[in-house]
Amino acid sequence: MRILIVEDDLVSRRFLQKFLSRFGECDVVVDGMEALDAFLYSLKENVPYSLICLDIMMPKVDGIKVLKTIRELETQKGIPARDRTKVIMTTALNGTEMVQKAFELGCEGFASKPLDTEKLVEVMEKLGLI
Repeated sequence: MRILIVEDDLVSRRFLQKFLSRFGECDVVVDGMEALDAFLYSLKENVPYSLICLDIMMPKVDGIKVLKTIRELETQKGIPARDRTKVIMTTALNGTEMVQKAFELGCEGFASKPLDTEKLVEVMEKLGLI
């Protein structure tokens, strides 16, 4: 499984990389622009990500805009819904408005920080990734 970790916080980034590396190959980027570059490159090379862990609050381009762009790109490329990259949003925000918006835009899961690894595994299992 190919995994893209999009996280601007160093500690969270390292934690996710260490934890998720047991499930597959992890690429790590620090902001939304790098996330879109990595996603586009994966499509171009025909090696799409199975999972993207996407932080909502980031500099330059936030996770909501990244998610919206990813889903638009998948639609443009004619990728069927069943084959889309699974996206789990991560955030330290307490409000539900951003989370609701992310689900409306097509994320498949949500994990609040600090991350609970058991819940993250549970979400990955429900998505059929592991």
